[in-house]
Amino acid sequence: MQDVLEKNILNFWLKKMVDHENGGFYGRLDGNGVLHPEAEKGAILNARILWSFSAAYRVLSGKTAERETNLNTAFAECETYLEAASRAKDYFIEHFIDHEYGGVYWSVDYKGNPLDTKKQFYAIGFAIYGLSEYARATSNREALDYALQLYDCIEEHAFDHEYNGYIEAMTRDWQPIADMRLSEFDANYPKSQNTHLHIIEPYTNLLRCLKELQAQQTCNYVPVLGSVLPVCISVPQETVNRVEASLRNLIDIFTNRILNPETHHLDLFFDMDWTRGTDRLESYGHDIECSWLLHEAALVIGDKEVLRKVEPIVREVAAASAKGLRPDGSMIHEANLDTGHVDDDLHWWVQAENVVGWFNIWQYFGDDDALQKALHCWQYIKENLIDWEHGEWFWSRHADGTLNTTDDHAGFWKCPYHNSRMCLEIIERST
Repeated sequence: MQDVLEKNILNFWLKKMVDHENGGFYGRLDGNGVLHPEAEKGAILNARILWSFSAAYRVLSGKTAERETNLNTAFAECETYLEAASRAKDYFIEHFIDHEYGGVYWSVDYKGNPLDTKKQFYAIGFAIYGLSEYARATSNREALDYALQLYDCIEEHAFDHEYNGYIEAMTRDWQPIADMRLSEFDANYPKSQNTHLHIIEPYTNLLRCLKELQAQQTCNYVPVLGSVLPVCISVPQETVNRVEASLRNLIDIFTNRILNPETHHLDLFFDMDWTRGTDRLESYGHDIECSWLLHEAALVIGDKEVLRKVEPIVREVAAASAKGLRPDGSMIHEANLDTGHVDDDLHWWVQAENVVGWFNIWQYFGDDDALQKALHCWQYIKENLIDWEHGEWFWSRHADGTLNTTDDHAGFWKCPYHNSRMCLEIIERST
């Protein structure tokens, strides 16, 4: 997995997606390998790039020296993962942060000018995820300060004080917005499982970052390539307590609201009062992803009572997701039980989360069958989804095995995140 991470995924983004003319990274390379240098640049893509290279630097900086692999070619565009992470951080702060109203633009044009200025809280969550990971990797005060500002932004503008939970979106200046959908494929509801999943994820990482910095109270970061040693970061206990309280509440939301107690799947869309959406939808990729992210949140909090409540649910949600497994080890995307429509495309991100989710079940609960599921899916990925010739992974295979070249190879939603995180999770968990 380290070979795939470094030679296939990160190498691709370093060699093919760095925008030397306009800054940051290009917005799109289509499914046929054609670069679109004037494509819009999405907040999701850029926040995920920031997370991926920050996490790669943090995890691999001490490991590459142990290997006999020559990475000079891989670093032709950016000499180190830290340099790529810093590039992503600086570009994101300069171009995606709304310095007038706060929050994060949904997209900018290829020159970095605001394009779609709506405030989608899913995107703000990913900004926190990337910035907090950069702070974990470098003890950088600026990244941590922006992560905390964006946390405050979500709590101020998205949190529903009447019914609990978080809404989907607002206008640039924090007014109600009619179309709250995350994408054209989603239903227009004010609350969704997907947005809550990607708020619990960054809040977990932010709390972990704060706890690590608080425990150190000194910076052990060694400057690289002339970078400046950051000042010691003092983390107030009040800040830690606030983020932890939000994370505990999110765990309750998942276990008491989003989880369907009859099926153990996660329902997808909700009204403000948590009335469930009319369609009976099952998203197997989100189920298996949530199983380990929910567990991770409880583990970072470190409260035995929370773990006692969460861990049976973790196993139940993972078991429910197995409905989407195929005999070859892959997992289909989702199904609508009302219409009978099944999205049986084998998406790259679903397979990546499938590996981590089952590995997590094996690691913490000793389920050998779960480990076999993870290994089986990893074999499917190697044989069917990794683009060994050009780098990165294909978007998906269709159920009949044909390759999907309609969707992007890199783009607004196709980012070095699910696949790089899969590799990094397994590397860290196996050390």
